[in-house]
Amino acid sequence: MKLTSSYSTQQGACVQVEQVGDEFHVTDSKHPDRGPHIYTRTEWRAFLNGAKNGEFDFDVYQDTPANS
Repeated sequence: MKLTSSYSTQQGACVQVEQVGDEFHVTDSKHPDRGPHIYTRTEWRAFLNGAKNGEFDFDVYQDTPANS
């Protein structure tokens, strides 16, 4: 079963995650024909821990890149 974030938009801008065995498949609902990005359990856990700790908190509401 694919999980979709409750923060996804009504226009279909959805990141979806599905656990397949010990792998985690990340897909983009706007491009279902593209293959998933596949992560191991260790990689997925590291990403989630980093996200929870704010390591990926880019200012997505700004129009300029974070590194400019």
